[in-house]
Amino acid sequence: MDHEDPSPVRADDPLAVLARQDLDALSVGELDRRIAVLQAEIARTEAKRVAADSVRSAADALFRRG
Repeated sequence: MDHEDPSPVRADDPLAVLARQDLDALSVGELDRRIAVLQAEIARTEAKRVAADSVRSAADALFRRG
């Protein structure tokens, strides 16, 4: 599959900083915690995206009626 480059545009973007972090120094427990935190953030981001899509769909429907 061909995907756009998901890396952030700015070097100081929090996602860019996160992606550059050295994982070698982390223990297995720290890696597990990091994974859990990132999975929770993914779920939060997905929920926000669903809500934003819902709002957009409602707005589109409203303006199509008029």
